[in-house]
Amino acid sequence: MHNILEEIVEKKKEDLKNLNREEIHNKAMELKNNRGQSLKNALIKSQTIGIISEIKRASPSKGDLNINLDVEEMAKIYENAGAKAVSVLTEERYFKGSYKDLEKARKCLTVPILNKDFFIDKIQIDLCKIYGGDVILLILKVLSDVEAKELLDYAHFMNLEVLMEVHDEEELLRAKELNPDIIGINNRNLETFEVSIDATIALSKYIKEEGLVISESGIKTREDVKRLKEHGVKGMLVGESFVTSGNVAETFRELTL
Repeated sequence: MHNILEEIVEKKKEDLKNLNREEIHNKAMELKNNRGQSLKNALIKSQTIGIISEIKRASPSKGDLNINLDVEEMAKIYENAGAKAVSVLTEERYFKGSYKDLEKARKCLTVPILNKDFFIDKIQIDLCKIYGGDVILLILKVLSDVEAKELLDYAHFMNLEVLMEVHDEEELLRAKELNPDIIGINNRNLETFEVSIDATIALSKYIKEEGLVISESGIKTREDVKRLKEHGVKGMLVGESFVTSGNVAETFRELTL
């Protein structure tokens, strides 16, 4: 089967070649000491499974979801509804996001912002810092341990938190060794884009007693949330259920537990 993830990463490498690295890095360094909002602390303090709601215009698996969404309006709705954090897609080719979306969200949010993208290069961490992100996403499936450690350390150097995403037991064990701020279990197979929360359930036995873990993708019903809560999950990343909802506040109530 065609590997969408590999294609996205290769295109990302091409796009990064065109950036003015020196200018971006210098600008980011000016902001280095600015500490943003802590997603880790927000999830620890939450009395419910903390909802990280997502601003996402499209995806490779579903196509356009809400291509003309108003970032500021959606961000405010999320925060008012009780989101512990907001995730903003900045990948342009396949998810139709941008750093402009991240910048707009930052201007109107007080909760932490997760910059969701395919991070493979320090320059992306600099961009996250410049446009107001608080947390970066590292997908272990596309990184070696050496690469992941380098990006993790640099993010911490820039006073950003790291959510490290895993898909199976091997990646989970790798993540534990790397010791990120938060581990995310992605319920979506990034090669086939099939999704099931059973991925989180299957791995939960390895992380119940240690670390902060969130479940990502495919969370649609209150029953899904109940199952995750029973297995010690502290937070969940919810995208399509909100982006395509006719009543975001009502969907939030349904998924708050």
